[in-house]
Amino acid sequence: MPCQIRPAVVADLDALVALEQACFASDRISRRQFRYMLSRARAKTLVAEDAGQILGYVMLLFSKATAVARLYSIAVGAAARGRGVGRALVGAAEQAAWQAERPFVRLEIRVDNQASRALFEGLGYHQFGVLSDYYEDHMEAVRYEKMLTPAPSPALTRVPFYEQTLDFTCGSSALMMAMKALEPALTLDRTLELRIWREATTIFMTSGHGGCGPFGLALAALRRGFAVELYVNDRGVPLVDSVRSPEKKEVMRLVHEDMLAEVTRLGIPLTYATLTLEELLARFEAGAMPLVLISSYRIYEERFPHWVVVTGFDEHFVYVHDPYIDYENGETPSDSINMPIQKSEFRRMARYGRAGLQAVVLISRGEDEAGRTDG
Repeated sequence: MPCQIRPAVVADLDALVALEQACFASDRISRRQFRYMLSRARAKTLVAEDAGQILGYVMLLFSKATAVARLYSIAVGAAARGRGVGRALVGAAEQAAWQAERPFVRLEIRVDNQASRALFEGLGYHQFGVLSDYYEDHMEAVRYEKMLTPAPSPALTRVPFYEQTLDFTCGSSALMMAMKALEPALTLDRTLELRIWREATTIFMTSGHGGCGPFGLALAALRRGFAVELYVNDRGVPLVDSVRSPEKKEVMRLVHEDMLAEVTRLGIPLTYATLTLEELLARFEAGAMPLVLISSYRIYEERFPHWVVVTGFDEHFVYVHDPYIDYENGETPSDSINMPIQKSEFRRMARYGRAGLQAVVLISRGEDEAGRTDG
């Protein structure tokens, strides 16, 4: 069926809301949400129109620093179904993603929505995971992905995902994912998340809560029987510039010196240098799980240090699990799992603060795991 596909505008709000109400019984996008999405620089909504009537729409969300476009929602009115409108909308969405330099498109579909699953599978999307209790009625979601370039999808390390439960526990959550990738029997829960956070905290945040530093994370991993290596490009107190109070700076200095002495006493290999991306890949291929400190500004436009765990590489991208999910901007776990980040972008974000701190903690299987205190 011939139809025109164009960007949605605010004047389409009434038609979009009516279409949403007619197509979905729950998990609907509200009028306010539609208006917000139409004004966002990191979202794009396209409509299929014929003779002035909107037949369907598709909505894409773009992560700021990753190569993923998320197909957030698609709807086709009952009168236009079976006439190729859905396929046309998906094709237009893929073109929009490619124009925005997002070669990956991901989405979630209800496990019982066989029509949508058949549509996307027929268009080359492959299933790569399931999200339990995803929808309002507790139905599971099947996760789909398509790479728009001819290259095959990379073989990613199967790193279990764990979402941080507090704003300041990204470090402990990233370490938990790395440890479970190496030791599948390890149980990930909030008790372990907070226990590691207490052990590894070295810095103050504006809210008063502390975040994990590289030395604390290395010690926490070693205590649980894992082999650890540290790469830091600065011999100073990590992240000390993140606070202004002289008293807090002094606390950070004392904690850092104590942890550094413990790292030295326990013989954790410590290298004061930048670990290049090529070296990081070599260590990953040798079996190490890298935790990398990044600046969250390039992803979330907020300036705070943030830990991610690397899950894979290919010719163009570094893949990471990000324990933080930006629900306020419509993200779901699908956006944080195996996030593809262009290598040039990853190099820029893998540093923090005015001093450009670079820190990598490499976790490997320990020769003797008898000393574990968790799992």
